[in-house]
Amino acid sequence: MGKIIGKIAATEKTPTTIDFFYFWTDKEIILNPFDIVRVKHIHDSFTFGVIEEISHITDSASYLASYISSDFGDVSFTGNMQRIGMNFVKAKVVGNTKDIYIPVLDSQEVSLADVNEIQKALGLENIKNPLACGYLQMYDGEDQVTLPVNVNSHFLLGPEGAHLNISGISGLAAKTSYSMFLIKAIQSKYLQQKDIDHNESIAFIMFNVKGRDLLAIDEKNELLTEEDKTHYSMLGLKDEPFQNVKYFYPSSNNEHPNTYAHRQDVKYQFDQDRAFKYKYIYEDDKESLELLFANIDDSTGTMDSIINYVITEQGEFGNIRNWSAFLSEVDEYCQRQSGRNQEIAVTSWRKFKRIVRKTLTNTVFANRFVVENNETRLQDHIANKLQKNDVYVIDIAKLDEDMQAFVFGDVIKAVYDLKLGQIGNRTENEIPSKIVIFVDELNKYASNDVPKSSPILKQIIDITERGRSLGIILFSAEQFKSAIHDRVKGNCSTHAYGRTNAIEISKNDYRFIPSVYKNMMTRLRQGEYIIQNPIFRSLLNIKFPNPTYRQFKNG
Repeated sequence: MGKIIGKIAATEKTPTTIDFFYFWTDKEIILNPFDIVRVKHIHDSFTFGVIEEISHITDSASYLASYISSDFGDVSFTGNMQRIGMNFVKAKVVGNTKDIYIPVLDSQEVSLADVNEIQKALGLENIKNPLACGYLQMYDGEDQVTLPVNVNSHFLLGPEGAHLNISGISGLAAKTSYSMFLIKAIQSKYLQQKDIDHNESIAFIMFNVKGRDLLAIDEKNELLTEEDKTHYSMLGLKDEPFQNVKYFYPSSNNEHPNTYAHRQDVKYQFDQDRAFKYKYIYEDDKESLELLFANIDDSTGTMDSIINYVITEQGEFGNIRNWSAFLSEVDEYCQRQSGRNQEIAVTSWRKFKRIVRKTLTNTVFANRFVVENNETRLQDHIANKLQKNDVYVIDIAKLDEDMQAFVFGDVIKAVYDLKLGQIGNRTENEIPSKIVIFVDELNKYASNDVPKSSPILKQIIDITERGRSLGIILFSAEQFKSAIHDRVKGNCSTHAYGRTNAIEISKNDYRFIPSVYKNMMTRLRQGEYIIQNPIFRSLLNIKFPNPTYRQFKNG
């Protein structure tokens, strides 16, 4: 039995209900929001509550009485006796050992819960298809309890639910680190094939969008502390880096790819046959031109008409075989006296040219690729070589935003077409049954400000709405959840909230979260998240250890 810390107080103004109860406790006892407490109830049952608010009250009738009792505001005055005071706690009911949900009774004992009781209260016991998602720490000092938290993987990867969204201020909430922690747990689970249908398999595609963050995930983190190792062991995970990793870097004019990764690191990866340079070839990739217009409002459909004109090889475009010839032909259509068919206005062609020219001069757009030089098309590699437990890291960090959007959209389309059987010649059994796609800075592609005609937005919405049935799972992250398209975040079964600011928590996305929890979001530390998932009976304030792979702190 846990330590008794107080008793229920049911008053005329604050009665206990089937949803909430209140109790008093000594002002010296340290409790925190999210802590679980146990209350004796009728028929030898126990009701569990999660703490939401903690208040301190005294017998002072008003602030004025407190002022007067200090010799009319003398801050140095010490009274002859202290006022009677206590802490008053509000807790939300999350369960009862015998499923009795009538209000708990006045003066019943309130105590701390042990590990088994916490698991029972939060619905963490006997989790089916368990997948580690962090650990809980409750109470302080000698009463502290630490326990692992598992989520039912079917509510994260399907078929019961799918998709993860993580929000938090950049650099403080460690969004990428938490996403990678979950992905590492998933890969470990599938490598061990524990509690998994042997017909199921998984692969991962992630985008490196900042510096060198994800460009050494198959190298061990030599700075991992003993405490971190202990936590990994408690969670049933090995403190090892990712396995089966391949890196894809943007091609450049010189031997070194266009990346923030150090030259010697990239060379080592190429020598080990674990790295490739990706290119886009006109004849194979012209149909993806629409991706360059993801953030362009084309309400009149003129850009769409031009793209259709090009990919159906109308006019002279049927004779084009490379990007430079394509741009030259577009130049001709921009001239009023060119002699070209002018069904589409010259001004529209000029707008089209302004949008595509800057991006198409990037060295990623090439005349050909040489397989022997580890050059590839991303679509070909995904269609023909993506295997179970593979981790593809696609580096887009050094590309401009339009080019990043193009690559992201191209990969999303390739994965979708692969799962629909529209590319590649492999049988269904040869293709991973689930493919997890991780992208940070989701706001670039699926914010409320992105034009509704954006092909990338349409792809993302389609994945969140239909991807679960196809085995395409989206793990996404952004600074501000409120900025993301409602249909995208609304279809995510799991949400993780990191540290954010007061303006963000005032938005509608946070209206269902108790005010104390919202205020806690402005104070969360790195490595700490508030998690929401259908199997949890309450929001959980979880922690997770440092990444197992090599970290780059200074670029």
